[in-house]
Amino acid sequence: MTARLVTVFGGNGFIGRHIVQRLVNEGARVRVACRDPEAALFLKPLGNPGQVVPVKANVANADEVARAVKGADGVVNCAGILKQFGRNSFENIHVVGSQVVAKAAADAGVRSLVHVSALGADEKSPSHYARSKAVGDAAVLAAFPKATVLRPSIVIGAEDNFLNTFAAVSRWSPVVPIIGCPILPRMKMVRAAGTQWLLPSLEFCGFAGTRFQPVYVGDVADAALKALDGGKAQGNVYEITGPRAYTFRRLMELMLAATGRRRLIVPYPTPLAYINAFFWEMVPGKPFTRDMVYMLKNDNLPSGSAKTIKDLGVNPRGIESVLPTYLHTYGPPAQRRVRDVEA
Repeated sequence: MTARLVTVFGGNGFIGRHIVQRLVNEGARVRVACRDPEAALFLKPLGNPGQVVPVKANVANADEVARAVKGADGVVNCAGILKQFGRNSFENIHVVGSQVVAKAAADAGVRSLVHVSALGADEKSPSHYARSKAVGDAAVLAAFPKATVLRPSIVIGAEDNFLNTFAAVSRWSPVVPIIGCPILPRMKMVRAAGTQWLLPSLEFCGFAGTRFQPVYVGDVADAALKALDGGKAQGNVYEITGPRAYTFRRLMELMLAATGRRRLIVPYPTPLAYINAFFWEMVPGKPFTRDMVYMLKNDNLPSGSAKTIKDLGVNPRGIESVLPTYLHTYGPPAQRRVRDVEA
C-alpha cells in the first residue's frame, strides 16, 4: 500500500517543520511547498530518500499551488507572516493565499485540508493581522467547507519568536519590558501584613499585564495531524491553547528562571511602544511594528465557546516543562553545566 501524500505549505516555518517531522514519523510522503525550495532542504534528512520533497509554490500563485497539491491526499496550510514587507502583505498571504490553497485542494479532490490560523482572528479587530486571519478563515471554509481551521495562541518552542526574543534581550539589558501597560499606574487596596487595614497600592504594570495562554509547538503539530485524519474534525474551528493562562509578567518570570538571569521587569506603556514601533518599522526587516503592539496589549485567551485542542484528542503540556529545554542557552556561561570528564 502506497503511503499517503501530504502537501504542507510553509512546511519550512516554525510550526510547519514540526508537522513535517510527525508526518515523516508516520511514514507519509511530504511535499514541502514554499517560495524558496532551497530553504527547506534541511527537512530532507528527516525521512528516507525521496520521502520529503521541497517544491516551489507561492500561495498567491494559483498555478504553482495547483501543481503542489496535485495527487495529494491531504493538505496543511501553515503559511503566514507577522509583519508585512514588499509583496508579502497580510492580504496576499492570509486572504488571497489561503483562498487559493483551499480552492486548489477542492479542485484536486483532496480528502482533508487543515488551515492554521491564529487565536484572536476577528474581522472587526483593529489589528490588520487579526482581521486578515479572520477573512482568510472565512474564505477557506467557503472554498473547502470540510476544512479544519486551527487557531493557536502564542506558540512556544525552540525556534519561537516570542520568548526567544525576550531571552535575547535579557542577555544585555538590565531590564525586561512588559509591553501594553497603561501610561498611568492603577491603584488597588491591599491588606497590610498582620492587620485588617486596607492600604492603597500602585500597580505600574496594569496588574501584571496582558494575559496569554501559550501552547507548545509540538502540541500544535499533534493537533494538525489529528485534524488531517478527517472525521468529526472536518468543517470545524478549534482554538488551540495550552492548559493554563499566564500574565505577561509571569511569562517573563518563567523566562528569567529558565535562563538563570536576574533582571528588573518594568512596564512599557502602550503609547511609548507605538512611538518606538513607528521608527522600528523603518528598519529593514521591521523587527517591531505597531500591529504587534496592538496584539501584545490585548488578552489572547480562548473564547470558551469554541472547540479546543482536547476535542482533537490532544492533551497539551504545560510550558514550564518546555522552557528549560531551549532557553537555558541564554543563561550566563558560568551557570551552564560543564560535562565531567572521567579519568
